[in-house]
Amino acid sequence: MLTRALLFLMALLPLRASAQFNVDRLIMSGRSALYYEDYVLAIQHFNRAIASKPYRYEPWFYRGVAKFYLDDFAGAEDDCTEALNLNPYVTGIYELRGLCRIRESKYQEAIEDYDRALKDEPSAQNFWFNRALCRIELKDYERAQLELDTIIQKWGKYARAYTVKAGVCLMQADTTAAATWLDKALKIDPYDWESWLTRASISLSRSNWKEADEQLGQVIHLKPQMVSCYVNRALARLNTNNLRGAMADYDTAIDLDPDNFLAHYNRGLLRVQVGDDNRAIEDFNYVVSMEPKNIMAIYNRALLLHKTGDLRGAIRDYTRVLEEFPNFWTGLYRRADCYRRLGMTNQAENDEFKVFKAQMDKHIGIQPRWSRNQVSQTRKKSEIDFDKYNHVVVEDEEPVMEHEYESVYRGKVQNRKVDLDQMPMYVLSFMPYANVVKGYQVFDAEVEAFNQKSKPLQRVYLTCNPASLSEQQTKKVFALTDSLTTLILDSRDVQVTKYLLLQRAVAYSVVQNYGDAIDDLTTCIGIDSTLVLAYWQRGVCEAAMNEFNSSQGTDSKIKGASALYDLNRAIALETDNAYIYYDRGNLHYMQGDYAEAIDDYSKAIAANHNMAEAYYNRGLAYIHTNERKKGIADLSKSGELGLYGAYSMIKKFSKP
Repeated sequence: MLTRALLFLMALLPLRASAQFNVDRLIMSGRSALYYEDYVLAIQHFNRAIASKPYRYEPWFYRGVAKFYLDDFAGAEDDCTEALNLNPYVTGIYELRGLCRIRESKYQEAIEDYDRALKDEPSAQNFWFNRALCRIELKDYERAQLELDTIIQKWGKYARAYTVKAGVCLMQADTTAAATWLDKALKIDPYDWESWLTRASISLSRSNWKEADEQLGQVIHLKPQMVSCYVNRALARLNTNNLRGAMADYDTAIDLDPDNFLAHYNRGLLRVQVGDDNRAIEDFNYVVSMEPKNIMAIYNRALLLHKTGDLRGAIRDYTRVLEEFPNFWTGLYRRADCYRRLGMTNQAENDEFKVFKAQMDKHIGIQPRWSRNQVSQTRKKSEIDFDKYNHVVVEDEEPVMEHEYESVYRGKVQNRKVDLDQMPMYVLSFMPYANVVKGYQVFDAEVEAFNQKSKPLQRVYLTCNPASLSEQQTKKVFALTDSLTTLILDSRDVQVTKYLLLQRAVAYSVVQNYGDAIDDLTTCIGIDSTLVLAYWQRGVCEAAMNEFNSSQGTDSKIKGASALYDLNRAIALETDNAYIYYDRGNLHYMQGDYAEAIDDYSKAIAANHNMAEAYYNRGLAYIHTNERKKGIADLSKSGELGLYGAYSMIKKFSKP
């Protein structure tokens, strides 16, 4: 039996060695890394493929995709150009290069890419739409209008074209036509946030505050993370005397974007209006920390410090203002008052003399008080006018509309529309378990026995949701793989080879080369059919490949069945392993079999009461089966055990 296994292994090893340089496998591993959003790792796979066969266009193109998601638009453009030099007939490459050029503000070059792409696919709606947006960026409004008319003629139910057409009308100062096109857009799609946003822009420009409030409310309902909408709605609410609502909007804007200048500045003004001077000072402190040379913010803080009795702080701020504007007589007058109240008579008289000398026969005007009327008035952010020190600040140039380009590359690479993402599987790795629970480390007897018995080149851990590898870490894993390959080829002891193959399988899976990992694990199982770790790891790798293949439109039922077989076999060999039950529960969850998933998660929890991921995933499975109360209880337990993201899920599903 041992001899047969050895012969089987020896026959397979040359194939495994040559697979190191299998470019198709490298490209597939890179695409898998793209799917799982591990872009640095993906680039390393494509680098190796390019080094091996630089005349193939695919690795250049996919490396460009990875760079695009890392915001390296220039690098992505270069890779797309190289891919097109090798194969100028792939339309998707023109699309990606066009998007890169848009991000680099190369709108004319992007138009040229879309022109070429439209020759191949004249009915591609997103190409037409993006080209029209590029023309808008170039202020070629007439041609943009013509292209938008063509889009509307071809795709009459496409609401975004109407919305953008309305935006162009606004840029051409035709608000009446803009309103007409927006009405048509909202009739087609009442949930189009861009249409509501453009309507709100028109209402704000016309000072129709009540309508602007309602329209921005619609945008916020559809796009609750847009900070600018809260800031603008607060302005509308100030003008309708809804101070409480305005304050709530500024609070929300700051929660979403703690460094938002306008929200902090205007909330400070509003707090003064409602008599909350101390917290207003906190807002202006923050504004000044962000923009230390913002004279208007410094002056507002000086007034508040003066008012609340911090005279030395007020003198400091008045002095900074006067250094910039030495002829600001009101500032001198107020600083003199602070000096006099502190008993610093000489300094006070010096300031008062400067004012007296400059305005000998003029009555010194008193700065107007805060009023509800003034706090609703506005000034531009860059405008410095001390008569407007207590006016709400708005951007110097408010964009008419925000463009969102159409593309298969919008959002995540995999375009998964999943509301309830479960925590991932436990897997063998060279990276230790990392959770927010300080000091906790996963222990599994089988993994520990493997480390003790086989003395691996790199210690093996059991981990969940491992961090993405850096470029340096990826190179180390590739080097480790090469070292293990050499040892496998030189080995004459089948038992030693078995453990070396398992280590190399772990190395392959760490860099998401699941195909080669599965091959090595299959050889391991051929040598030793009782090796629990081999079945377990192979099941996890098959599940990962299954998910990737499904995203590419490939029928994955066979792989799904193979993964389930391997996890069943691992459980049969080790019946009390919480982590294998958990992984099998994840497999059932991915297949939509929530009852089976709940059963496996329950078994995992019975074996390990502190397994936060099992509580979390069981909670989501309960929610899928409409058992919300049980689901929230499990999510609460997982949060207690350290998965603090569970609390946002609880908040989401606690609402009826």
